Amino acid sequence: MPDRGGGPTGPRIRVGRPSRRIRTLLTTLGVLAVLAMLFVMFAGFWTDWLWYRSVDYSSVFTTTLGTKIGLFAVFGLLMALAVGTNIWLAHRLRPPLAAMSMEQQSLDRYRMSIAPYKKWALLAVTALVGLVAGASAAGQWRTWLQWVNGVSFHQKDPQFHKDISFYTFDLPWYRFLLSFGFAAAVLSLIAAALVHYLYGGLRLTSPGHRATAAATGHLSVLLGIFVGLKAVAYWLDRYGLAVKSSGLKSTDGWTGLRYVDANAYLPAKTILFIIALICAVLFFATLWRRTWQLPVIGFGLMVLSAVLIGGLYPAIVQKFQVQPNEQAKEAPYIKKNITATREAYGIGDADVQNYKGNSDLTGKDPEKVRAAVSSTASLRLLDPNLVSPAFQQEQQVKGYYQFPSTLDVDRYKADGKEQDTVIGLRELNLKGIPERNWINDHFKYTHGYGAIAAKGTTTDKAGAPDFTAKSLPTEGLFGPYEQRVYYGEKTTQYSIVGGPQEELDYSSDKGERSYSYKGKSGVSLSNPVNRAAYAVAFGEPQILYSGAIGEGSRILYNRTPKERVEAVAPWLTIDGDAYPAVIEGRIQWIVDAYTTTNGYPYASRTTLGDTTADSLTTGQRAVVAQQNQVNYIRNSVKATVDAYDGTVKLYQWDTKDPVLKTWMKAFPGTVKAKSAISSDLMDHLRYPQDLFKVQRELLSRYHVTDSETFYTGSERWEVPDDPTNTKGNAVPPYYLSMKMPRQEKQTFSLTTTFTPKNRTNLGAFMAVDADAKSPDYGKIRILKLPSETSVWGPRLAQGKFNSHTPVADQINIWKKGDSEVEYGNLLTVPLDGGLLYVEPVYLRGAGSNYPLLKKVLVNYGEKIAFRDTLDEALDEIFGSKGETTQPPGEGTQKPAPTQDPTVKQALKDAQDAFAASQKALESKNWAEYGKAQDALKDALDRAAKAEAKAAEKSGGKPGS
Repeated sequence: MPDRGGGPTGPRIRVGRPSRRIRTLLTTLGVLAVLAMLFVMFAGFWTDWLWYRSVDYSSVFTTTLGTKIGLFAVFGLLMALAVGTNIWLAHRLRPPLAAMSMEQQSLDRYRMSIAPYKKWALLAVTALVGLVAGASAAGQWRTWLQWVNGVSFHQKDPQFHKDISFYTFDLPWYRFLLSFGFAAAVLSLIAAALVHYLYGGLRLTSPGHRATAAATGHLSVLLGIFVGLKAVAYWLDRYGLAVKSSGLKSTDGWTGLRYVDANAYLPAKTILFIIALICAVLFFATLWRRTWQLPVIGFGLMVLSAVLIGGLYPAIVQKFQVQPNEQAKEAPYIKKNITATREAYGIGDADVQNYKGNSDLTGKDPEKVRAAVSSTASLRLLDPNLVSPAFQQEQQVKGYYQFPSTLDVDRYKADGKEQDTVIGLRELNLKGIPERNWINDHFKYTHGYGAIAAKGTTTDKAGAPDFTAKSLPTEGLFGPYEQRVYYGEKTTQYSIVGGPQEELDYSSDKGERSYSYKGKSGVSLSNPVNRAAYAVAFGEPQILYSGAIGEGSRILYNRTPKERVEAVAPWLTIDGDAYPAVIEGRIQWIVDAYTTTNGYPYASRTTLGDTTADSLTTGQRAVVAQQNQVNYIRNSVKATVDAYDGTVKLYQWDTKDPVLKTWMKAFPGTVKAKSAISSDLMDHLRYPQDLFKVQRELLSRYHVTDSETFYTGSERWEVPDDPTNTKGNAVPPYYLSMKMPRQEKQTFSLTTTFTPKNRTNLGAFMAVDADAKSPDYGKIRILKLPSETSVWGPRLAQGKFNSHTPVADQINIWKKGDSEVEYGNLLTVPLDGGLLYVEPVYLRGAGSNYPLLKKVLVNYGEKIAFRDTLDEALDEIFGSKGETTQPPGEGTQKPAPTQDPTVKQALKDAQDAFAASQKALESKNWAEYGKAQDALKDALDRAAKAEAKAAEKSGGKPGS
């Protein structure tokens, strides 16, 4: 039979093609992989929605998400349409025949290979640019919401006389639109040029015209749009000068127009705007003229003008007009900067008064000054930055509890009298759990227990905190209240509560008590979809199948107060230090929150992370908004987080702040009115530390309102370094109840000191009324000392203390016993025209893990006292003349130095006995302590008798 070309008559064998089973398996795996990826994305979205719904802030989630989706869709579509339309148009305008040249023959291969996929290529390119543009636009959701909801500041800038809201809410949105327009124009221009080149509309090496008329017209329009946008940019740059940061000699930089900006850059931008408009018209005119000659000339003129007018001319003005007489030229602009900065940071009403700082008791009645101390300040001896180990030692009770390393200062009434109180919560410490496993970590150990408090102005006899609320459960100051702490600064892990697995409530002598969470917070895990979503979101598959989870189980997470407030109000900047208070039978975390902007015209900018850093932010407490640069800040919101059920409440605090009003329009119903703050909560609200630190940093320069003095920098201050910290960080501000000059009574205040630039003497003292109930809340008062004053600054005072002979001798005695000396907060108090320094001195004995208050250092003028108690130290300072020595033991007077060998030996015995008594005290060995005290008394008696005999022989008086 003839071969019909059908090949072998047997069955065909397809080599290399997978079987149907393999194909089915691969398809199934592919589908499963896609579904898994989609479920991971869904899990993140779903768990976020569930969490926001659980805290009753679902409107924040929907508003934010809706805004992001809207911006993504609109701007992604606009970008895709812009680029896609220009690609389509360039293809439509291609020449019917390509020139016969080597260049075009090479391009033919690309044209032919693309031809079958033109539609897909167009869709792919437009989708890609649309996705990128949409994602970028979605990130501008804050800018959009501020622009749409912006309210007026009812204040105008001094240069352009526009409302401040134009710079804070409008200008950022216009700049985004401009940048989007530039991106769309450039991408469209590139895409159109490539298509024109591919299809012969543009020719680089072919003979004849380099571009067809259609390509010329198309590209000219795109270039005209680009240049037109540049004209708009020049116009907006004029207003941008009001919020531009720049340097000025002797001022560490500022924001706003300078002389060269107002007299060179501003007219230059206007001229360049006109030139750019003309140049854009010339590009559009190419549609009729079909030549690029005029637009190219215009574009070249614009570039040349930008160099000469926008760059060279301002440099000439700066060099030959400003620099020879900079102070006079810049004076009006410095004045505008000073006014705007003081307003933007809320320091415009700071009361600066001259203060003599005369701490010399000559001519004064010492007894009268001594009596004034108690009415001037409640001097806090318990340093919240040092005593956490003492709280831990005395009140931790169990290893799975902990206190924060820095405690908080608040006010509570005891016996009808308000007193400064140091407070800390006994929070959960997972590292202290005896047996670590998943059930213990997340089901059994779920919460801390109780608020512990101690008097701020006194300690017990051993120097430990004088607790007013203590034990487990807590008893004392707060009365009955919900003591369980499910939400706290140290509570960062998730817990699953309320289900079949009971929790450990607390342990006592009677054994462990169990508990099942009764709160409404958290997300239900009864639904298997929720369980699967959280198993994926937390990367913990046991959540999906664990028998410890059942009906009623709820998962608690985002448990720190800062996290919760940031989540429900992402438009706020959160203070670095939340603090607890017992209010109406509940522990509430109080969180200060700020509205900020960096678009306030003429106001100098500051970086919050740098400005709020001090000696305590190196690990003990958080820094607010590390890299957030602002030039306007208000403490507009007070927030609370319930430590038991995590309920978050936001209260409007600054009722005039236009930034907060704008956000309240964007997120209606999220912020409660100020009138909703209860009187009990108001008792514990205070002026926030981070805002105070920002203001003190600005006031180190902007306490000066005279432009000439500001320019010379002769009155510049600086925040001194913490003298008790070796790392050289700024001294933290301190809370205490005190009375400033011209005030009638003490008020809860936040205080700090300044030193003149590069000097160690005191330059000024600053205090703000921190009591929210006070009519003067937020009032800043500054006592400015004469520049020639000899009042010691904090570091100089600490140096004088350390070198004072009685202090140095005692410190050496302690150190010989391997004890560690820790200096507490160095408090500064204005007193009768002078300044009183008070510093508690703590001793951490060998083998002890917490410090005890042992001595109090006091300084007034040149006099230093180093005594066991504050009263003794004050009595010494304001007592008889020359009484400046310090006792080595329990309230006794140290004999004057002598060369008598018997006295020397007795003093040595006294030192040894004192060291032994301290060791016994720390180990609570009362028998040894009694022996050591007897030995100390005996040694001092021997020294006194020997000195008396020596004095009689010399005919003098003992100690002379």
